[in-house]
Amino acid sequence: MGQGPMALAGSRGSAPDRDPGAAPLVRCGAKPHIRGLGGEAPKIPLDHPLRLKYNRISKKAHKEGLPMSITSRPYGVTKAGHQVTEYTLTNKQGASIKAITYGAILTSIIVPDNKGNMADVALGFETLDRYEGDHACMGDTVGRFGNRIALGKFTLEGKEYQLATNNGRNHLHGGIVGFSAKMWEATPVEGREQDSLKFHLVSPDGDENYPGTLDVTVTYTWDDLCNLSIRYEATTDKTTHCNLTNHTYFNLAGHDHGTVRDHVIYIDSDCLTAVDAELIPTGYFAPVAGTPFDLREGRVIGEGLDLIGTSLTMQDAGGYDHNYVLRKGSAMGLCACLYHPESGRSMEVLTDQPAVQFYSACKTDVKGGKNGADYGQYSGLCLETQHFPDAPNQPHFPTTVLKPGERYDTTTIYAFRVEE
Repeated sequence: MGQGPMALAGSRGSAPDRDPGAAPLVRCGAKPHIRGLGGEAPKIPLDHPLRLKYNRISKKAHKEGLPMSITSRPYGVTKAGHQVTEYTLTNKQGASIKAITYGAILTSIIVPDNKGNMADVALGFETLDRYEGDHACMGDTVGRFGNRIALGKFTLEGKEYQLATNNGRNHLHGGIVGFSAKMWEATPVEGREQDSLKFHLVSPDGDENYPGTLDVTVTYTWDDLCNLSIRYEATTDKTTHCNLTNHTYFNLAGHDHGTVRDHVIYIDSDCLTAVDAELIPTGYFAPVAGTPFDLREGRVIGEGLDLIGTSLTMQDAGGYDHNYVLRKGSAMGLCACLYHPESGRSMEVLTDQPAVQFYSACKTDVKGGKNGADYGQYSGLCLETQHFPDAPNQPHFPTTVLKPGERYDTTTIYAFRVEE
């Protein structure tokens, strides 16, 4: 999620200013199952171009008999003197993911295309120092709270907490030193058809001014069908807020192959959370129907980008940087599909989170990425599964409160496929 200009104008707590002829905004009520929230997710027809075949893998890429493996290597030393390790999980196709103990950052996803050629579809860096200085959050594990909290404030059990502010006067992605800038302990776990990498972190009481000691585990699981599962678990000893996500930038053509304008995207959502000039939710929803933000039938991203700014309800944010409210609610189900026609690579996203932030790298300007690649505007995109931004201050949003004795437990799956 970027830090660009407004995506939908308005003021907090009231209906945003808009053209009288625009589509109506939907006010959130006390119940979660209202228009744009909850309900049955539609089924994508099997012949839909974005419907992925779970049992299809590239015969050209598939290599019988290759064992799955987990390997590791020293990745560098942080400025604070901590040794960082990089782990590689490789499946029987030879496809792999990589992650490091600094920030539990996902640094690489290598998958085949429809000709059997492998490419890294995750933007990132080759060296630790670049991740330490990264402000684009590439591959980051984000916490304690992904997205924004207004003024960095919330009240819990009658006490007001002032968090660190790092996005103007607001709190973004966990603060100045979020989870992506901390050292995690890693434990590899081998399986028959899948391997996992468990990252563990204890965030102390008062970390970035959050209450409670938060015990966090993030598990990356990689299997023979190129399904990447990310499971987030957390417990606390004091009532707190928790909203974890991952900020990987995807380009299914390859991390160094230009923009994602030629990708096709589908998101199962009827509406967005309306925001003010600081990208803080107003408490209203904006229907996507009739706008470039309607991705329910699949849309070529470049065509959508060219149309943004013509909508009567959505102001130009330079691209997509919006929280989509998922029709499926908080049940595990389809969230989004991404497809690159030339390579045949597809990615299906499933989650039990109620929303996803679609960020099209509107403001990205990164020099010297992997293999010397420069990442500019639209070089990749993020699909950050999450609870709603500013949920701590919006009582009618799905709650992010975590209490002692409760367990935060959520899973997102990125399923990579090829269409031959």
